[in-house]
Amino acid sequence: MNAKEYLEILHTAEKLKDAERHCTTSNRRTESVAEHSWRISLMAFLLRHEFPDADMDKVIDMCLIHDLGECFTGDIPTFIKTDRDRKTEDELLAGWVAGLPSEISADMTALYDEMNAQVTLESKIYKALDKLEALIQHNESPLDTWADHEYELNKTYAFETVAFSEWLTNLRKAVLEETLEKIERESV
Repeated sequence: MNAKEYLEILHTAEKLKDAERHCTTSNRRTESVAEHSWRISLMAFLLRHEFPDADMDKVIDMCLIHDLGECFTGDIPTFIKTDRDRKTEDELLAGWVAGLPSEISADMTALYDEMNAQVTLESKIYKALDKLEALIQHNESPLDTWADHEYELNKTYAFETVAFSEWLTNLRKAVLEETLEKIERESV
């Protein structure tokens, strides 16, 4: 890969800094997709010793690239994203990845294939962190920024995704405790 190709990749990825998610930060600023990707990468790094059998560098790679398709479509919250939206995002991402320098294209393609298959420990950890980070962010955002359906979503979302891991199941339970405490405290 030459310097120009490298910069072109970074210029495309920069779009995630401006791609807004539906959630706000604790200070009411709309969160970006890049911020979400950064934090799930940090979450993976912090779990390195909790999952000694997992290749956490690979998990971090998955976390870093998982939402690159949103460079082309923007963020569509999971609860309103349609199969057509997913197909469009997947096609645009696949076209972009195919045009990257061959070694980068091969690395990303292999990671996306593994992430989509959801068979390996690494892919399951990445998927769990992706969903858990959204719940944690909701708990950090002011309650009056939540949509009505998010009260129930924050209570039920992602339990099936973390079921493969006792540690992540306990984390999900702790997130639920925070959700219930937040609703009780801020609903007064």
